[in-house]
Amino acid sequence: MTQFFTEWKRWQEDPVFDERTRKAAAALSEAEAREAFAGELAFGTGGLRGVLGVGTARMNVYTVGKATQGLADYIHAARKEGSAVIAYDSRHMSPEFALDTACILAANGIRAYLFESLRPTPELSFAVRHLKATAGIVITASHNPPKYNGYKVYWGDGGQIVPPYDKEIIACVRNVAGYGAVRRISPEEAKARGLLVIIGEEVDRRYLDAVKDNLLERDLCGKDALTIVYTPLHGTGNVPVRRVLAETGFTNVYAVEAQTAPDGSFPTVASPNPEDKRAFSLALALAKEKDADLVLATDPDADRLGVYAKDKATGEYLPFTGNMSGLLLAEYILSRRAARGLLPERRRDGALVTTIVSSDMAKAVADAYGLTCIETLTGFKYIGEQIGRFEKATAQNGGVPDGEKGAYVYEFGFEESYGCLIGTHARDKDAVMAVAMLAEAAAFYARQGKTLWDVMQEMYQKYGFYAEGLESLTLEGADGKARIGEMMRCIREHPPAVVGASPVLAVRDYAAGVRRTADGTESPTRLPESDVLYFELGDGWCCVRPSGTEPKIKFYFGAKGRNREEAQLGLDGIRRAFLALFTSAG
Repeated sequence: MTQFFTEWKRWQEDPVFDERTRKAAAALSEAEAREAFAGELAFGTGGLRGVLGVGTARMNVYTVGKATQGLADYIHAARKEGSAVIAYDSRHMSPEFALDTACILAANGIRAYLFESLRPTPELSFAVRHLKATAGIVITASHNPPKYNGYKVYWGDGGQIVPPYDKEIIACVRNVAGYGAVRRISPEEAKARGLLVIIGEEVDRRYLDAVKDNLLERDLCGKDALTIVYTPLHGTGNVPVRRVLAETGFTNVYAVEAQTAPDGSFPTVASPNPEDKRAFSLALALAKEKDADLVLATDPDADRLGVYAKDKATGEYLPFTGNMSGLLLAEYILSRRAARGLLPERRRDGALVTTIVSSDMAKAVADAYGLTCIETLTGFKYIGEQIGRFEKATAQNGGVPDGEKGAYVYEFGFEESYGCLIGTHARDKDAVMAVAMLAEAAAFYARQGKTLWDVMQEMYQKYGFYAEGLESLTLEGADGKARIGEMMRCIREHPPAVVGASPVLAVRDYAAGVRRTADGTESPTRLPESDVLYFELGDGWCCVRPSGTEPKIKFYFGAKGRNREEAQLGLDGIRRAFLALFTSAG
């Protein structure tokens, strides 16, 4: 009898599962059961994430409960007592998972601070530090389709868990002796014992104050002349985003009313993802009606921001990629700080942090302002981790910044997937903060007669014409996972010498931790182990990795040219040639 069949039968018969779950398990077809019991959910770049439903490979109260029990065991192993903050988004089952998580932690003697209603992921990151908690948990699947939910774990620094914590926690989860070993108490008992504390407005106020403290032009005139259209895409951003805009003087803000109510079905969009242009259809229609200057969208847990800005020459609304919005924010922040003499006195003591798959323009921007550009693996948790390292090194250096000793001043961090962090109030990407700063930047440049699109074109003239792209291939289920693994194995064992017309100058294999040049010279990558292959080309780069949070394999590309057309032409050539390699490998 196969392992999946044994588990499937147990979920139908074992009284540890409630009657509803047993009936749902019995109603599965064999094909559905093979997917539902195809191993166990594992922590990836964003934590635990999967399709809702019965089974060991699905998100349900039993798999979430086991993960929470394992986390509780890990907290006890790390220290005798502890606490955790819990937040959740608008997805199906998010409130239920959050409350159950709190009750499991309470049953294990760990105080749970549970938000009274849905809150953004960046506020959870802030709250962990604000409340001096041992850990944090947010129930979210970010921008995934409605059938998904997830469970992201944060540590006491406010950042998502990174190695070795992730592997140590999952080891504790695996050591939990079955679903019957999960300890629970009722919410009433947890509250009576002081182990369940409901939080809300006090933390909200502190968080929004921290956001506003990062702004550079609080008294900037003309904010009332800027018209903004905003949509939270049925997620958590509606209240905090509109509140911070109002409190900072932006009065002409129009929300897309059909998308303001939290709704885990996301009924008005094909995908609640600000990277998807279709998600902006209602917002763009409202923008044209109101003659808006700026159109903004946050994803369901409000850590990613999508942007459209008006082109003054044509009056059309044009989209910013995550690279573009991140770079524009970097330029605005660094230029204003430089004008005020707020950047580090010595070159290279400040840091602009980004990821290996983000735009190479980041290096040019960092160099222009005398900063060091530090690249991390994909996943904002690695950017957040750098902040803690900078702070620790600075403390060891007597509080004095010194880039040569790793004691950098964090100036800004962003990744290509529409996420950035301004300030150090949180340790994860923060779309609420990004909205506030981007609105300020738009008002600042508007006083000079420029739109954000105008400023972006000026940056290309200043730094060079860079172009980037991303393609994803979705392969769901156990068969899809196996196919992704085979594609990575083939390309790793048979790396190309050329990609299209571009010679491969070096290959970075982050799983092996090695960079190999075309002449065979090897050097360490000096980044954590990860299933990522990066190809340095004569006129650009390309990269491939399996997603840590979705059933996808992702392909990234970048190129630079003497003008926009040349950069795009180079990018298109790299894209076609690189994807063709995987067509043959798959």
